[in-house]
Amino acid sequence: MSLAPASAHEPAARFIGAGAWRRGVAYGLLGLPLAFVALPLYVILPNHYAREFGAPLALLGLVLLAARLVDAVLDPIIGRWCDRLFARSMAAVLGASAVAAMVLALGLWGLLFPPSSVCEAGTTVLLSWAGLLMAITYTAYSVVAVAHQSWGARLGGNEAQRSRVVAWREGLSLLGVLIAAVLPTTLGLGATVSTFAVLLTLGWWAWSRSAAPIAFKATGPNLHLGASPLRQPAFLRLLAVFVINGTASAVPATLVLFFVQDRLQASPSVEPAFLATYFLCAALSIPLWVRLVSRLGLARTWLVGMALAVVVFIWAASLGAGDVVPFLIVCALSGIALGTDLTLPSAMLAGLIGQLGERGQREGAYFGWWSFATKLNLALAAGLALPLLALFGYEPGARDPAALQTLTIAYCLLPCALKLLAGGALYALVIRPERAGLVPHTSIPS
Repeated sequence: MSLAPASAHEPAARFIGAGAWRRGVAYGLLGLPLAFVALPLYVILPNHYAREFGAPLALLGLVLLAARLVDAVLDPIIGRWCDRLFARSMAAVLGASAVAAMVLALGLWGLLFPPSSVCEAGTTVLLSWAGLLMAITYTAYSVVAVAHQSWGARLGGNEAQRSRVVAWREGLSLLGVLIAAVLPTTLGLGATVSTFAVLLTLGWWAWSRSAAPIAFKATGPNLHLGASPLRQPAFLRLLAVFVINGTASAVPATLVLFFVQDRLQASPSVEPAFLATYFLCAALSIPLWVRLVSRLGLARTWLVGMALAVVVFIWAASLGAGDVVPFLIVCALSGIALGTDLTLPSAMLAGLIGQLGERGQREGAYFGWWSFATKLNLALAAGLALPLLALFGYEPGARDPAALQTLTIAYCLLPCALKLLAGGALYALVIRPERAGLVPHTSIPS
């Protein structure tokens, strides 16, 4: 298969040099509200339902698992649909994303503010409402996110250029997370949802005026647009690393508020400082990681970030009640490590799509499975960690040493084990095959 670009100039090259920041903001601004909503959906929501509505942890975990699995299963379908939209026109992509964005904003409001009749009807009705609305909201989120990521991947470029495209999106995403970390506790959840709606509108508007991907024409007798990305060994290897590493990151994201409130016994007033430090350091670290890519490459730079995360969380396991300042340092260092998780894997996937000869045609299919993996990570974290904590005797508000030790193991040491496994997989499945000159576009026969 050969692909002939309409222009020899890669759009991603425009993200370097004069005016690069304007192009970066135009494309990446939508990442701000998408990350803004991710914090309430994936971090605040479980804690909110457990503490405000008294939802049992085990049942809440199962509902979260079911809703996220339904959403995850739909992601590959959404990805293929996005490819058809791109084939039709860029306006079709933007129009479908606008509708999905409206559903997303309304869904977030309904989740955080369930009707009083639902709250008064009992736990079963409340969790049924939450599960159904989560599935709808997550799906709308996926449509916008997959379309936006696919757009960025279609901009092309070399490793440095691709990492900068992703860096703009993820850097602005972290700014969104910082805002979301502060608003709920300072201005309340109502102001949080309203702010999100405004930012989502601005992000879509800027995206609609950003650099557009080059149109590609597919030629050749071996074109198989219907082949699944899962038939590509190189993609499966990268996806395996992404799943293991993502689960390692999702577990502490799900449990961080429980750890802060019960293990550290910190005042609620300092919770925004922990989250803000974590995400601010992640944002500030991205330019440094991008510069390191030019020396080590994407895969080895990611490996360095994994190693840093392991060291930091081993130290976090030694913390106890009152260790607010040490935990701020933990947040800062783990945030720096997070910079690699946010920036490098997507840049690696964008490059792999080009190596496989499918740039400009199949980004949606690949990022649909990528999004599926992300949701699977979050589903496993919530659906396994919360019920296991309940099984081993931990409940919100616990002060029993055995229960707190269980929480520490789940929050600190389980992610370390998974990160080590992910690092080993990255070296064995990606770095070593690259050194051996493994041809990435050899696909599994149908």
